[in-house]
Amino acid sequence: MAASNGSAKSLGLAACTAVVVGNMVGSGYYLSPSAVAPYGLLAILMWIVMGAGAMCLGLTFARLAAIAPATGGPYAYTRMAYGDFAGFLVAWGYWISIWASLPAIAFAFAGSLMNALPAFNNKPMALALTLGAIWAVVLINLRGVKAAGLFAEITTYSKLVPFVAIALVGLFYVQGQNLAEFNPSGEPLLQAAAALAPLTMFAYLGLESATVPAGDVRDAARTIPRSTIIGIGIAAALYVLGTVVVLGVVPREQLLKSVAPFADAARLMWGQWAAGVVAIAVIVSSIGALSGWTLLMGQVPMAAAQDRVFPAAFGRVSSRGVPALGIVISAALATLMVGLQALGAPGVRAFYNLVVSLSTMTAVVPYAFCALAVGLVAASRAGQGPKTPRVGVVGVIAFVFSMFTIYGCGPAAVLYGLMLLLLGMPVYVWQRRRVVERN
Repeated sequence: MAASNGSAKSLGLAACTAVVVGNMVGSGYYLSPSAVAPYGLLAILMWIVMGAGAMCLGLTFARLAAIAPATGGPYAYTRMAYGDFAGFLVAWGYWISIWASLPAIAFAFAGSLMNALPAFNNKPMALALTLGAIWAVVLINLRGVKAAGLFAEITTYSKLVPFVAIALVGLFYVQGQNLAEFNPSGEPLLQAAAALAPLTMFAYLGLESATVPAGDVRDAARTIPRSTIIGIGIAAALYVLGTVVVLGVVPREQLLKSVAPFADAARLMWGQWAAGVVAIAVIVSSIGALSGWTLLMGQVPMAAAQDRVFPAAFGRVSSRGVPALGIVISAALATLMVGLQALGAPGVRAFYNLVVSLSTMTAVVPYAFCALAVGLVAASRAGQGPKTPRVGVVGVIAFVFSMFTIYGCGPAAVLYGLMLLLLGMPVYVWQRRRVVERN
């Protein structure tokens, strides 16, 4: 697909890599050492295993992007391989998983800022900062893909400096006794590994980010695969080394209670000033991740709408080539979730927490679809139809990895995730009826 509105394509290798790293290395990673601390060295092993699985998925997306760079990423490849309905389900679930996650990222930004500035630490200010962050990045994205890409570059590469320092220099501060136990959780090995799967996979979500705005990427067939693999490699190395340092520096009893594990590790290694630098990096990272996901939040439904499997409103682009109405609608839904939680309506908090936890499950479903799609997409692009498509070893590993992650999300998340996906069926039927009536 050509760049939006016929404008020059604005995303190069640095910007695409920044979008991948920026979307992956977000608030989920900064809190993860505390979440995985009960599992000891097994957590580090799972970071490596999940990183290998994520790399297989990245290689799959790289092959798909080389064969057919298309705006919409997972949605576009699912539709090419399996048809309109499967494509709609993936676009529907992927879109919901993004706007449902925005409040969590915005809350992380607000919480980090309030920790850095205690005078702001009150509920009205938390609400104002959360909503302000969401709509500030909406305004950035409404200025165009180029502005969003530049913002991603600035926030991603600036935030990496302190975390790379922790991951590399911090290795000299690791204390062996803090890493002595392999699986102190007391759970059976397979059960503990399954419990770790969604905790670690949440940090790898976004590995496909460079494939989504393909219509605005320069030399997409080369740039997208390269940025995807480079981005996953950077994130995986940071995850493994960073977790080793935090687990090795912060005593386990303290880490289990920590709400800022990287800041705590920096404080123990270098003093209070280092904790302040990390806090600033988390603030920058959260706002950067919020902007990156907002970019994807508009691009996926836009691609589906242009293929007439999503409501047409999501496909309308502004004079800047941006799906402005789709972004605003999505941000409004995220704002509604923030507002309902702030009002404290009965059951809303539990529902909100469930929807956010489902974002991992609904985001991994497209990965499972795409893992086996390379042969089908290649055949369809060659005009031959899906004749005995080949599924390579990498695709099989990526599929098994996706299924294991979904299994690790637990029965409740899988059940409600399926229900959430099926709630899109009336929308699909309504949209298809409109298409038939117009034809």
